[in-house]
Amino acid sequence: MADFPRHFDREALLACARGELFGPGNAQLPEPPMLMMDRITDISGDGGANGKGHVVAELDIQPDLWFFPCHFPGNPVMPGCLMLDGLWQLTGFNLGWRGWQGQGFALGVGEVKLSGMIRPDRKLVRYVVDFTRVIDRRLKMGVADGRVEADGEVVAEVKDMRVGLAVAQGG
Repeated sequence: MADFPRHFDREALLACARGELFGPGNAQLPEPPMLMMDRITDISGDGGANGKGHVVAELDIQPDLWFFPCHFPGNPVMPGCLMLDGLWQLTGFNLGWRGWQGQGFALGVGEVKLSGMIRPDRKLVRYVVDFTRVIDRRLKMGVADGRVEADGEVVAEVKDMRVGLAVAQGG
């Protein structure tokens, strides 16, 4: 494992988005407004439900978040695709945190179950990613299950989520 902390505040996440945390050409988070978390509260390469690594992060819900007015007018909810993207972001972050080199990209997800909604009156979203497999070859890949909670209620679950890291080819 690389020598990174197990907790990251918003400033550290923004540094990752700028390519400063893991170095140029390596895993990056998106910048706001696509950054789907405010802090990472715990991360490991050998913890979680399967002992293969995990990430836990939080997003503070503000009623004026950019997606509420447009999804849907008069009935605002956080899009399910943004919940999934937050889980993908954290899966890729974990690979960079491990010290693995390469740019991250989502490869797919086996199953998505949406069972609740995140409305503007919610206070806290919690993302939990538990790795089921890590592949350290030319293509570095993490396979994980995840869930999204809103004020303690599970609102989304995913199985077999895949994120890879690939070193950019010269050109």
